[in-house]
Amino acid sequence: MNTHALDGYPKAAAGQDSALDTASARWLTILGRLERTTVADPAIRVLQRTIRSLPLGDARDLLRGGPLGHPVHPVLVQVPIGCWLSAAVLDAVVPGSQRAATALTAVGLAGAVPAAAAGWVDWAALPPESARVGLAHAVSNVGAVACYTASLRARLCGRSAKGRLWSFSGLAMVAVTGALGGHVAYRQTVGADLRR
Repeated sequence: MNTHALDGYPKAAAGQDSALDTASARWLTILGRLERTTVADPAIRVLQRTIRSLPLGDARDLLRGGPLGHPVHPVLVQVPIGCWLSAAVLDAVVPGSQRAATALTAVGLAGAVPAAAAGWVDWAALPPESARVGLAHAVSNVGAVACYTASLRARLCGRSAKGRLWSFSGLAMVAVTGALGGHVAYRQTVGADLRR
């Protein structure tokens, strides 16, 4: 089987490239470059060291998902993603659902807090290649949260059209950040499998 430049990712046989294959190859190329760039490494080392030194006690194990036996961050992100996706569906297809979409936007923002805390604790233990992509994931999460904060503010001020626009922008950011986070998680799994 042919593979992309990044091991573990299947590619269509020669001559069978589609637009999706081309987009996928470009995305993986971008991720590969991001994994190899060292520009942010000094800041990453300081941030990781700072997070690891926080006196979290037993909360650190809880945030890492110790009681579950696996990371808790992927579980916690379901709350903001689910709320925000549901708000977008209501905005798009259910007339007069502004109150429900506003409530879902607010609950999603509240749910982003524990998800981010767990994500940062996990990120502090990542090797450099994954930490670089993880930092891009965190930065894009900040963008998504900023969009949803603007959406909530607009909705609460009665500007529902502006609130919907910010919400849809936030959902686009969530798609990007989810792809980055998925890459970090998948690459760790592939790497662990290859080391066995």
